[in-house]
Amino acid sequence: MTSELVLASSSVTRRQILQAAGIRFRVEPSGTEEVMFSASTSEIVSALATEKATAVAARISSGLVLGCDSLLDIDGRSFGKPASVADALRRWLSQRGTTGTLFTGHVLVDAATGVSHAETVQTVVHFGRPSEREIELYVASGEPLDKAGAFTLEGRSGPFIEGVEGDPGNVRGLSLPALRRLLEAHGRSIVEFWTEPSSDFGARSDFGR
Repeated sequence: MTSELVLASSSVTRRQILQAAGIRFRVEPSGTEEVMFSASTSEIVSALATEKATAVAARISSGLVLGCDSLLDIDGRSFGKPASVADALRRWLSQRGTTGTLFTGHVLVDAATGVSHAETVQTVVHFGRPSEREIELYVASGEPLDKAGAFTLEGRSGPFIEGVEGDPGNVRGLSLPALRRLLEAHGRSIVEFWTEPSSDFGARSDFGR
């Protein structure tokens, strides 16, 4: 049984996660607006991920559509991308030395049948204590302005993160274990979506040596 995996997001990081895992997919941005509403962080990310996935699924005739949305929760407050440079600066000054939880909602919709399965993953993030000068220079780099929670593990803010508890991929916006479980819920295996190995894999492999 063949079908394509469709990523309902323009996120470069989510695309990189799938590519690095050798997963075959195509990108179809949802075009939906991420409008916050009054609810728990877990409920918000699940609803926004569902909105993204269903919007794309309604436009195509087949395929498994993956929608994701991430928010940082600190003391019960939800934080998405900073609204401005000043907002990013305020956030970092207040969140340094604290612990937050990064929630990512994952929704996988079968465009042909409308069947949907969802899972929200949470990862605890321990923030370090960068100086005000370090924070100012980080914010001036522009990196945190398009990141949920105003940070990322693999970028310039990496040294400001003391550690995480849980799936680090989830902090980047997509949990591969969650994707595997959602595919299983649809009766599929993630290995069905692996790209073909390079032609010289056998020549370079150390298996059996």
